[in-house]
Amino acid sequence: MMAAMDISSRIEFAAPVETVFAMMTDQAYLEEVCKASRALNYEATVAGTTTRTSRRLPSPEAAARFTGPELTVVEEITWDSAVGDGTRTGQVDLSIPGQPVTMRGEMKLYAGGPGTVAELTGALKVAIPQMHNKLEQSSAPAVLAGFRTQQQVGNDWLARI
Repeated sequence: MMAAMDISSRIEFAAPVETVFAMMTDQAYLEEVCKASRALNYEATVAGTTTRTSRRLPSPEAAARFTGPELTVVEEITWDSAVGDGTRTGQVDLSIPGQPVTMRGEMKLYAGGPGTVAELTGALKVAIPQMHNKLEQSSAPAVLAGFRTQQQVGNDWLARI
């Protein structure tokens, strides 16, 4: 049985939780994140409180011999309603179509730091026997870089509103 690699990261925004949630569920913001991640092409959609992005990206060097020069990353977040203190939790599903790579987890938005903390936790799994540990370790930085891109784009976005 192949174990998954635990992933966690935290970013902070200088705005209230509801403002950050509105930003993260705005199609224009999602498109800016896709552009900032250097996507070769992308699609971003919002349906209610579910967001979905599909980005075609250059493959990370360590994975390119398995994936080819490009890969598509599909990320879907389904957000729950806010609880009493305004905290929101979204279920995160990330996949790379045509590749045995998935990440399942959650993103939590809560009051903290300069206004809102966005915390990502999940399990990254590469379903290739005897190669999964190395590929998970080489894939994790790319997953976390995508999350940090949201920080950069979000700071710029919030400065404009």
